Amino acid sequence: MRTRPFKQVDVFTDTPYLGNPVAVVLDGSDLDDDAMQRFARWTNLSETTFILPPTERGADYRIRIFTPGGELDFAGHPTLGTCHAWLAAGHAPARSGEVVQQCNAGLVRIRRVDTPAGGLAFEAPPLRRASPSPSVLAKVAAALNLRAQQMLAAQMLDNGTKWLGLLLQDADTVLALSPDHRQLRELGLKVGVAGLTSGQDAGLLIARANREARAFAGTEAQRRLPEQAQLEVRGFAAAIGVDEDPVTGSLNASLAQWLIADDRLPERYVAAQGQCLDRDGRVHIERDGSGQVWVGGGCALCIDGSVVL
Repeated sequence: MRTRPFKQVDVFTDTPYLGNPVAVVLDGSDLDDDAMQRFARWTNLSETTFILPPTERGADYRIRIFTPGGELDFAGHPTLGTCHAWLAAGHAPARSGEVVQQCNAGLVRIRRVDTPAGGLAFEAPPLRRASPSPSVLAKVAAALNLRAQQMLAAQMLDNGTKWLGLLLQDADTVLALSPDHRQLRELGLKVGVAGLTSGQDAGLLIARANREARAFAGTEAQRRLPEQAQLEVRGFAAAIGVDEDPVTGSLNASLAQWLIADDRLPERYVAAQGQCLDRDGRVHIERDGSGQVWVGGGCALCIDGSVVL
């Protein structure tokens, strides 16, 4: 064991302690899997990361990502939080304006973003999706105490981490959920739920979401997207030891790729997550001209010191 530099970063917020924290060990060399997993269980955060020298050409650094229950190939808020910690420690990327992170899912580009909160954005990894089986959907609905008419759409989503995504009838339904986490854990599925916010903004959102509106509408309305969220999100991950994740980058990335492609959301929007956990996360989504989805938000350094590992 030795002393290693350590930071804890709050992600998807510009106000400390309102986002989702990630623990970052800036030098994970010589730590084996058991040591990393033991420390991740001890921090008891949704994710803990360990920075290592890269092994792929083009990467600035490599990370391994652990939950209290196991290792992930990719996760969103640890990607942004680790990059923020790495930059705050005085490192600089090989290419100006872009950091390239290596994780088990491959290389992920990260860039600075121009949002009200500032911060960073990662490129969403390629998404694989499929329809869930009716039996699985029925079991999940029972665990969430949902009726069939409250679910508008469902997809199995995989961008390096797997989620069952559910689009519910509205944001109020999302916020009112009181899941049976034991049932979800037994099903072995992470479940992400989302709903459009109510009122005038939701109506405008739907109007802008179809292809014709995007083709003929001016870009000024999109440039003036408010910080107020147009989508409410919750992520239930009892299957990996986290009943509810405060703000989830990988889930929001998958939801964005799915819902934008199906014309249920515009190419730029803001998602809210964490309200039921007394957080106030904001996730900024943008699909660029090439079709690449970027997922961004603010980052706030909360703990800066060292850890003995």
